[in-house]
Amino acid sequence: MERVPGICLVLCLLLLTHCTHQQTPEKKKTPQKDSTNAAIEEIKKQINDIINDLNLLKEQQSLQSMCLRGTKVLGKCFLAEPVKRTFHAASDDCIAKGGSLSTPLTGDQNDQLYAYVRQSIGQEEPIWLGINDMVTEGQWLDMSGSNLRFKNWETTITTQPDGGRGQNCGTLSTTANGKWFDESCRAEKASVCEFNIV
Repeated sequence: MERVPGICLVLCLLLLTHCTHQQTPEKKKTPQKDSTNAAIEEIKKQINDIINDLNLLKEQQSLQSMCLRGTKVLGKCFLAEPVKRTFHAASDDCIAKGGSLSTPLTGDQNDQLYAYVRQSIGQEEPIWLGINDMVTEGQWLDMSGSNLRFKNWETTITTQPDGGRGQNCGTLSTTANGKWFDESCRAEKASVCEFNIV
């Protein structure tokens, strides 16, 4: 972030040059004027590129600070939110932070999420998963609207999902070793936000 003052100085000089250029009286356009205008346009484009790169760096720095409070797992960062909310409120909270409700894509990710939840939220606290069947009963989708590639429903004690139209949101249970259950979306549960990291 030490480059920012230097970037600001360059931007100020370019702006001053541009303003001075605009205040000179208009004369017949010459090839030299055209090349100057082209150079100014190129500088404006470079400034925009620098601003975009700076914003990207700020986003990455913010994500890294989020991950420092959570845990990193195979290209993802998990951040626990112990405050109990409805499914939609928990989802909105994760989106506001730049992530989404956690959705394991493999058995290994599910096991690591389960271990993280037990450590950070509690051994008897279920969490919302980023899955639901609100659109079509029985067709479980992730937060992007895609079909699930991995499922970990409880099938030993109860056959999940078993709630029909009254239970359209998925949870991960810490008391059932990370198995999934369907639940009413209006219930209040803790959650874990996930962020994709490079």
